[in-house]
Amino acid sequence: MDFLFPRTTTIRFGLDRTEGLLASIGDPHLVIPTVHVGGTNGKGSVSTLIAAALAEAGWRVGLYTSPHLVSFRERITVAGVPISEEAVATWTTALRPAIDRLGATFFEASTAMAFADLAARGAEIAVIEVGLGGRLDSTNVVRPLVSGVTKIALDHQRYLGDTLEAIATEKAGIAKPGAPFVIGERDPRLVAVLRREARAAVERAAPGAKADLRVLPADYQWTGPLRLQGGHQRRNAAVAHGMLMALPARYRPSADAVATGFASAFIPGRLDRRGKWLFDVAHNPDGVRALVAAVTELAIPRPVHALVSILSDKEWPEMLVGLDQAVDRGILTVAPTAEGRRWSLDWLNKWLERTDRPPARAEWRLIPDFHRALAEVQVGAGTVLVTGSFHTVGDVMAAVGVTPL
Repeated sequence: MDFLFPRTTTIRFGLDRTEGLLASIGDPHLVIPTVHVGGTNGKGSVSTLIAAALAEAGWRVGLYTSPHLVSFRERITVAGVPISEEAVATWTTALRPAIDRLGATFFEASTAMAFADLAARGAEIAVIEVGLGGRLDSTNVVRPLVSGVTKIALDHQRYLGDTLEAIATEKAGIAKPGAPFVIGERDPRLVAVLRREARAAVERAAPGAKADLRVLPADYQWTGPLRLQGGHQRRNAAVAHGMLMALPARYRPSADAVATGFASAFIPGRLDRRGKWLFDVAHNPDGVRALVAAVTELAIPRPVHALVSILSDKEWPEMLVGLDQAVDRGILTVAPTAEGRRWSLDWLNKWLERTDRPPARAEWRLIPDFHRALAEVQVGAGTVLVTGSFHTVGDVMAAVGVTPL
């Protein structure tokens, strides 16, 4: 980890370095049938639901997701068992010469390690979550049985573009010849972009090939048993179901396997209630809207005390205005693991004092010291909501002894 983590500050698009890493260890990504899941929000939940249904159907399932909350090991599982520390060390040692030679990033190295570990532990099928974007994301080296996009929202504009259409263009780049491409997005404008760009991606990969596009009805919601909380998860489950049904018959789970898998699937940090704690990794305005709706829908015990830390490159003023609708008292702080990407405390102070910002319903305070903020937010009865980023949720889980594994 001391070797890998410093590389997290670097983001480079392109597949050459990942392909080089994988070639150095025998191209393990080519021996495992895969399902490839992209989108802005919901792709982690959809990936987990697909993996749960496939496991219920009897397959030994590998799952690669990102980012993690507390331990790097969360990212890579086979049959629900995280990668071991020994395996992380072994694969890092094996990949290190190629990582150094190619100048590979943290995510590129992690992706190569994931495929190596999934193959070594005998995964019969793998569910792979896209990291950032799609077209040039490291995971786009796969040759999937099916790929799909959950929904499009504004996030990572610095890398993907400032408009929803630009972001959709990048997300559609995971479409492949011979593999159904499932579209979960509901906005007709963005569906049109996804259709067009998926066709273009397939044509680039195999001139003359026709894209197999499957657009889910905008009103389609999963109505069966579902452990994941929140109305938005009903749509995520519908997208997962659509992707499962697009699999070749050999891999397609029965209705009973899907229902049982969905009823048991759980993903830490997504409306994750642990006693008085409510953890949610909402990290963009769309995620906050889903969180606010769920807090109302689930009748969370009041008062709701929120501990919030958001990364500097996010639309945090809009996120805070949204959160204000759902909380009674809010404390703004800096998650320790996000120190290098922390939001501006000077700007926050000025923003809190501004008279022209939307009137706040809740009482908001800035306590930069994380441990002091954590102690303060627990004062009083009710629910403690932790949100704003994966860093925030992970740091609080680690501090209070909640394990996501």
